[in-house]
Amino acid sequence: MIPSDEMPEAGTVADAPRGNWVDSIAPSWSRPYLRLSRADRPIGTWLLFLPCLWGIALAANLDGFRAWDIWLALSCGMGAFLMRGAGCTWNDITDRDIDAQVARTKSRPLPAGQVTVRQAVVWMVVQTVIAAGILFTYNATAILLGIAALIPVAIYPFAKRFTWWPQAFLGVAFNWGALLGFAAHAGTITPAALVLYLAGVVWTLFYDTIYAHQDKEDDALIGVKSTARLFGQNTLKWLAWFLVITVSLLSLSVILTLVEQDRPLALLLGLAGVWAFGLHLHWQLRQLNPDDPEVCLRLFRSNRDTGLILALFLAAAVRL
Repeated sequence: MIPSDEMPEAGTVADAPRGNWVDSIAPSWSRPYLRLSRADRPIGTWLLFLPCLWGIALAANLDGFRAWDIWLALSCGMGAFLMRGAGCTWNDITDRDIDAQVARTKSRPLPAGQVTVRQAVVWMVVQTVIAAGILFTYNATAILLGIAALIPVAIYPFAKRFTWWPQAFLGVAFNWGALLGFAAHAGTITPAALVLYLAGVVWTLFYDTIYAHQDKEDDALIGVKSTARLFGQNTLKWLAWFLVITVSLLSLSVILTLVEQDRPLALLLGLAGVWAFGLHLHWQLRQLNPDDPEVCLRLFRSNRDTGLILALFLAAAVRL
């Protein structure tokens, strides 16, 4: 819950960083739309973008980086921004009545009356069309994967209505970039890429359970399900298991990619990146207080650094 003396200024969103660029320098007419896209909270774009980088770097460990990979990285970043924006807009359209009942979300543009549903739908379509233009520069396998990604994106907002595991549905959608990035470089999907994707799904269970603890009181009042409510006082134990499973799957993905290439230094560096990733998750566990929303939000945001650690190590391993 957000205390009344800490409610956001008129027009801003409660959980957006204060002084963000949308609130401070974006044209006033554009702000409601940028807030629909969560442009004032870039962490979601990072969490969608990082699995793309993992996929590109893992695939490059098979045959090296190419000039094309510069475009892949840049375009995946643009695509992550656009598709995260479209997905968040869709989420806000479907959740507008629920958001109006939750302290953290009732200041979002739709429940706050800053935009109409019709305007939000048009904005969602615009973002999706631009993202499609980027996607169609890729190979056929990546294009098909990109189109298929729309299915979990469409389903996710409804998951909290029928399952205690909506975070798993978010993981399925948010880590699709691991498959797409790998396929955009390699033109195919290998078992290692699938394992990388599954690792990302479990990682999402870790960080989004932390995030969901911010809303658990309001969620209980209105009947919205989440892993935060499901795990309750056992959250730390569940997160520890998610950590172990994520690190194990990432290690397996690196081994499957590099063990037969006679590149021992690359293998060691890739595994070092996985363990550095795991240490960062362990640090989050030690810092976590599930009953402190500010701590939950800070640790959730720190997962940008967690994902970057792995991406940098995998990219460095390509050169060895």
